[in-house]
Amino acid sequence: MTQKTENKPINGNDLIALGYPENEILGIALKINKKRTGFTKAEMLEKYVQVMASPQDFVEDKIFKTLAEGFINGIHIIKEDEFIQLNENPNDFKLYGAEKIEDGALEQMKVAMKLPVTVAGALMPDAHQGYGLPIGGVLATKNAIIPYGVGVDIGCRMALSIYDLPASHYFEHHDILKDIMLKNTKFGAGHGFHGQYKAEHHVLDDTKFETNAFIKNLKDKAWSQLGTSGGGNHFVEFGLIDFKTDDKKLNIQKGTYLALLTHSGSRGFGATIAGHYTKIAKDVCKLPYKAQNLAYLDMNSEAGQEYWLAMNLAGEYASACHEIIHQKMAQSLGAEVLAKVENHHNFAWKEMYNNEEVIVHRKGSTPAAKDVMGIIPGSMTAPGFLVRGKGEENAINSASHGAGRQMSRTQAIKSLSQNKINDYLNDFGITLIGGGKDEAPMAYKDIHEVMAAQQDLVDVVATFTPKMVRMADDGSRED
Repeated sequence: MTQKTENKPINGNDLIALGYPENEILGIALKINKKRTGFTKAEMLEKYVQVMASPQDFVEDKIFKTLAEGFINGIHIIKEDEFIQLNENPNDFKLYGAEKIEDGALEQMKVAMKLPVTVAGALMPDAHQGYGLPIGGVLATKNAIIPYGVGVDIGCRMALSIYDLPASHYFEHHDILKDIMLKNTKFGAGHGFHGQYKAEHHVLDDTKFETNAFIKNLKDKAWSQLGTSGGGNHFVEFGLIDFKTDDKKLNIQKGTYLALLTHSGSRGFGATIAGHYTKIAKDVCKLPYKAQNLAYLDMNSEAGQEYWLAMNLAGEYASACHEIIHQKMAQSLGAEVLAKVENHHNFAWKEMYNNEEVIVHRKGSTPAAKDVMGIIPGSMTAPGFLVRGKGEENAINSASHGAGRQMSRTQAIKSLSQNKINDYLNDFGITLIGGGKDEAPMAYKDIHEVMAAQQDLVDVVATFTPKMVRMADDGSRED
């Protein structure tokens, strides 16, 4: 056995193959595996077999005591009525760009399709593994809402302002634009404004903040982070947007303009909502281990209605954050905004599908109903695209929300050289403020391949080329 195989992590399928049931005992076993020291994979698997066969022999063992006690207490015994049963013969889901989608995302989507409330699903070409529903997953359900089907960063969105300024303005005023960006944006998980620097917006007057004590107590956090951008893959960037032809609907003539593109969501406010209602969902919706993160709330229940209101408030809050940033930037530039386009992902909508109302979850997926505008970014060095949806029902009126990761954050940090990243950015003339190795352009899929895989879903209206990018530089993961 090679050293690489010996050190490979043990996963749920390995334990299931040993006879471990798909319930709480599996979770306990996997937690123990994260702490293993000195054992190879084969040795650990043998230990798991021994604990399952003779748990009483391990009640004093520092590593396996909790697992042994679980077996002794009968946690491993599955009662017929313990879990909601999954549908073992689910409908197929439409898959776009299959050759570039990792197995983990496919498996997550297959599990999501087995939920008894699932009506239809689709997987976008930028898909990769997430929590519960894969990022890039679209799921239509009947009268049920899945908090992790929406995601942690509720209402995360793209916003684009197109200015009445030519492309030359960027090159002639580079340093001024950098100063404007630094003065009018703020990044980092947990970071916000205080005292006189807090932004104001009518979203803070929304009556949904009075839904319950839990939501009400989050209002101060929401206010402090209003108009900020968070961490992870969130950004604010100046770039050049090119219209090859006149666009009558946007009233923009053929040409290349200076533009501002932003990507961020509902900050700590949305993340706290997601965690709170996911826990409630898991308490009331007992699913088998492999589906636990897809726990759902009945839309007719009190908790379901609370989450729906909270989710919509988080979406409106995320939009307000973008609005404040774009207003500040336009004012500092002294420019007229010719057009503004925004769309959100990590959200759920009530829509009609096959003549019935469903809840459509788009986790890292762009709404793309007929003539609906959207923005699909690439990476720091790759173009983004302003698009119009075609309304493809097989995709549940959706498209990708970006290029999608081809390299995990950990893999990017370990394998990429900062000097090579810097050289790469210089080759493309990119000014980067902040950002970490985990957000390097090489960590993302080829946006052109992603767009080619969804030609049936959207029409390209204009191409956006990033030039100056600001991101968090403190290792934040709020994305």
